Amino acid sequence: MTKIIHVHLIFEKKDYYFGSISAIYTVLNAAQIGIKQSSLLHAGLYDGGVKITRRAIIKQSHLIRSTQE
Repeated sequence: MTKIIHVHLIFEKKDYYFGSISAIYTVLNAAQIGIKQSSLLHAGLYDGGVKITRRAIIKQSHLIRSTQE
């Protein structure tokens, strides 16, 4: 399974999808999402987990793929 992190910016009403927490900070900065990278790394996100800040909703899930036969 491939991990996906969905970042919804509340005020900008924009959605972004990333493969890792570190990748988030190559596009967005801590002020935009309301949490520092180190804090988000230690927030304990898990599959189905959600972290809500004043500026963003951050969800971790996984990519669902069909099986090849």
